[in-house]
Amino acid sequence: MTTNVQEMFGSLLLDKKIVASLTAMGFEEPSPIQEQTIPLVLEGSDVIGQAQTGTGKTAAFGIPVVQSITDHRHIQALIMTPTRELAIQVAEEIGKIGRTSKIKALPVYGGQPIDRQIAALRKGTQVVIGTPGRVMDHMRRRTIKAETVQMMVLDEADEMLDMGFREDIETILVKIPEEHQTLLFSATLSPEILDITKRFQKNPEFIKIVRKELT
Repeated sequence: MTTNVQEMFGSLLLDKKIVASLTAMGFEEPSPIQEQTIPLVLEGSDVIGQAQTGTGKTAAFGIPVVQSITDHRHIQALIMTPTRELAIQVAEEIGKIGRTSKIKALPVYGGQPIDRQIAALRKGTQVVIGTPGRVMDHMRRRTIKAETVQMMVLDEADEMLDMGFREDIETILVKIPEEHQTLLFSATLSPEILDITKRFQKNPEFIKIVRKELT
């Protein structure tokens, strides 16, 4: 972000443009996962977030992703999701958070013509959200260049592993530069997921959010 003007959002000090977007989106204060995750990510820490859908985790990584963008010509954040539906949903939310900061977020997934995605990538996007198979496809074609990625997010990691994406995820993670941040979010933490965190994260901070029962 070129501007350093900051404003309070609940207990968080954020870029003024992001606070304007959040207000327009109807956010009044950060949820517990946002309050705990955002400062750690902005400090540069790797994070493991154990949280269910509906806890506000998309904004918990989306806000610091948008705030960390410094180069508007290259992909700086890569977010992997298990399904095309989630990729589209995450891209929409990040697009709204980054609206006043002119951040472009693009979903890439199978079942949509790859040529359309290639054209959109060539126009320039800073955040790519995709399913592992399609992200790998773009990496092979060099339409997504791993060497510019500074932040990697694995969203709903347990679901991605259940769907058999482990090998794809590891292939992608190996290609990302050594100096990058990895954030992993999952409802459950199986031995398989913990194995990935051991291999690909550096001293991650652990956050667990228990979703309160609706009364």
